[in-house]
Amino acid sequence: MAKNKLVAPVLKWVGGKRQLLDTLKPLFPKGYKSYCEPFIGGGAVLFSIQPKNAYVNDINAELINVYNVIQNDVDELIELLKLMKNDSKFFYEIRDWDRDREKYQSLSEVQKAARIIYLNKTCYNGLYRVNNAGEFNSPFGSYKNPNIVNEPVLRAVSNYFNKANIHFTTGDFFFVFKKKKKTFVYLDPPYDPISTSSNFTGYSRGGFGREEQIRLKAFCDKLDSKGIKFMLSNSATEFILDQYQNYKITRVQAKRAINSIGSKRGNVDEVVVTNYER
Repeated sequence: MAKNKLVAPVLKWVGGKRQLLDTLKPLFPKGYKSYCEPFIGGGAVLFSIQPKNAYVNDINAELINVYNVIQNDVDELIELLKLMKNDSKFFYEIRDWDRDREKYQSLSEVQKAARIIYLNKTCYNGLYRVNNAGEFNSPFGSYKNPNIVNEPVLRAVSNYFNKANIHFTTGDFFFVFKKKKKTFVYLDPPYDPISTSSNFTGYSRGGFGREEQIRLKAFCDKLDSKGIKFMLSNSATEFILDQYQNYKITRVQAKRAINSIGSKRGNVDEVVVTNYER
């Protein structure tokens, strides 16, 4: 299946890997027949390599719904997005849809997907963030001309989803797929924070703390015991380095853009952990 350069992330997502693709892809193993991402997020890696067979998962059900709608109802999605305005009053009306849970549940899947794409394109810094009640709470971004409807990309992604054999799921990373040896698993979880001020916890209700990081390490050990190749990205904290000390660790530099203090944004060390030799 020929790769389409228009197949690209439709959402800006915390920890997106577009900037690191040239570093990560040469580290991928050879000879895998299917691909798995338990933490798909914005999907930069998936859309770059465009595998024929893939298991795509995320704990964020709103995100997976966006991908399902792009696959199954892209025409209706595009038409609905064309009606959405880059206006503060309109933005807060759309954002507040989830304040009435009963009303929100009555919305169609296309309406919910259009809402997430619209908010992502028009909210401050494109930051998907929810409060303790699970309500979207990023403020209006005041952008002059955001690209709310990127029709060529939406159609290209929809075409890829329909040509490839992709299994979409939303749930815990531990139960994503039937563990086959020829599947390559790329893990890009919420990162272990390098400081208390950098701990981003608004991605989903419940967060992803040290207990989850330890459980993820156990998942990697399970993959390794079954001969399944994996690659994991995370921050280069002492905790992560200690957790994965028995695996191959490669340090990489990434630009961190999410911090309330502009001077603290910039290049930081990250690690790429693998259980194989390239």
